[in-house]
Amino acid sequence: MEVIYILLNIAVLLAIIGLLIWMQKQHFSFTKRVFTGLGLGIVLGGILQAIYGVDSNVLAETTEWYSIVGSGYISLLMMIVIPLVMVSIIQSIINLEKTAELGKMSAWIIGILITTTMVAALIGIGTATVFDLSAEEIEAGQPEEERATMLETTLGDVEEQSTPQRILNFIPSNIFLDMTGERSTSVIAVVIFSMIVGIAVLGLRRKNPEQAEMFTKIVNAFYGVVMRIVTLILRLAPFGVLALMANMVATTDVAGIMELGKFVIASYVALFIMFVLHLILVGLFGLNPLTFLKKVMPVLGFAFTSRSSAGTIPLNIQAQKRSLGVDQGVANMSASFGATMGQNGCAGIYPAMLAVMIAPTVGIDPLSPAFIVQLVLIIGISSFGVAGVGGGATFAALIVLSSMNLPVALAGLLISIEALIDMGRTALNVNGSMVSGTLTSRILKRFDTKTFNDKNAIEESSSL
Repeated sequence: MEVIYILLNIAVLLAIIGLLIWMQKQHFSFTKRVFTGLGLGIVLGGILQAIYGVDSNVLAETTEWYSIVGSGYISLLMMIVIPLVMVSIIQSIINLEKTAELGKMSAWIIGILITTTMVAALIGIGTATVFDLSAEEIEAGQPEEERATMLETTLGDVEEQSTPQRILNFIPSNIFLDMTGERSTSVIAVVIFSMIVGIAVLGLRRKNPEQAEMFTKIVNAFYGVVMRIVTLILRLAPFGVLALMANMVATTDVAGIMELGKFVIASYVALFIMFVLHLILVGLFGLNPLTFLKKVMPVLGFAFTSRSSAGTIPLNIQAQKRSLGVDQGVANMSASFGATMGQNGCAGIYPAMLAVMIAPTVGIDPLSPAFIVQLVLIIGISSFGVAGVGGGATFAALIVLSSMNLPVALAGLLISIEALIDMGRTALNVNGSMVSGTLTSRILKRFDTKTFNDKNAIEESSSL
């Protein structure tokens, strides 16, 4: 009988996918299709949990089948991330007139990412204080205790690396290893390698223009093929969002969320405040925040459901270039850098909130100026190299808490709500990278205001 129920559940998913395909054929915009998939995924997941219960075998089997669509889509995106980052960065640099432009571009992008992350840390501190969050209020069950023990074990590996050693990990020693995405810093290592290649081509152009021209043609051809692959994969986004959201809602521990509801609410209040600050920044640079919001929403919707900043890079780059009017080189770099450093949600707000909650348990006043300054500086430094995939926030928290000499077990006690909070954190991370690209392009006077103000540009960028 269980097999029949599973087949029925699969048929329902396929029927909704059929609806999304029909919407595509009827030329519904990409934004509408993504949010239709998101909404129907929430409804489907809620119905599945209500009918079968979180612990049922039918639900477990159903979500495994749904993962073929959801996790499969994430895998396809991750497949193209490294080739896209590499060819995009190289092409961006070889199109520059001077290497000095590269330095300015990188400095502004990184500066905005790290600065906003430090501001996000202050918001996390303030929110945790206003909501009076405390580590002592959280009760630990067996899963939480097991997770806490695992994190304390992992902490040993983190503590063995000093900050200079972690920064040293950014430098690629085996680029082919990093092309596999094996290390948490693989994306930033590929970025560095690609920048070196691009700078080498600029130097070659002065000494041997013919060879440089030949290499440039090869890169441009490769870029064209990679972007075509990106377009083909992004056409599947509504289906991926549908399946990911259905699985997320169906397997959500409602009891755990209710128990830790205060922390969930506080987290989303902090995320919302930082998101509003992003829009204020956009407005201060002479751009309409509502226009910006409308154009980034499809990207944020996918980031929310996928919980992967790295997996969102292809969609991020496309939206910045074609919807927001950001310069191609700036878009490529801000999306790539934003997936590995200065993540406002995972590396800023989350570790700061945990630190404020834990500090009183070891006799430290979390509101003392010395504690706040130290915490914000450590968060800014440690935000380099945070993996742009699920679990990156936990890694960031381990680094920050250990650097502050605070116990790390609390990160394990939040396991039941980790996924729910991580969705919002990832969306904020991606929005931060898009803000850094938009502002940098504006500062360097390489911003296409006409594209930004074009209401149809969002649909043109996503006519997939």
